[in-house]
Amino acid sequence: MSVFKEEITLANATDISNARNGLIPAEKIRKITIDAMPDTGAWTLVINGDIRQKLGLAIEETSESTLADGKTDTCDVTEGVKIHWKNRSIILPAVVVPDAKDVLLGALPLEAMDLMVDPVHERLIGVHGDQPLHVLYAMEQTFE
Repeated sequence: MSVFKEEITLANATDISNARNGLIPAEKIRKITIDAMPDTGAWTLVINGDIRQKLGLAIEETSESTLADGKTDTCDVTEGVKIHWKNRSIILPAVVVPDAKDVLLGALPLEAMDLMVDPVHERLIGVHGDQPLHVLYAMEQTFE
């Protein structure tokens, strides 16, 4: 399987909350649209230091992380980032690998957005079709 990327939008979740509460105008929400590599070997979203700065993400903690080359490093973990792909989104922390060349869309955001890797067509697809599972479940509950 070759490497492929998907377009996602990342936004500062604190900015979103502040805009919702009238503390900042919606156009001040820091966000960026980038190409990310789906990587089921990564546990969450992995970004570089430049993207962290552009989004204005605060560091919540540090964590020991094993990188793709097998080396262990201490990485910063950010406050919540809203990850948006097509009709799905989730808010999760990001791990900051300062000089990372690629943004990695790890297992947690993929699972939370009900997505899986289609290695044959080199794309992301919904595990349960075009609607995320939580939306389908909510619709079923509404119509029972």
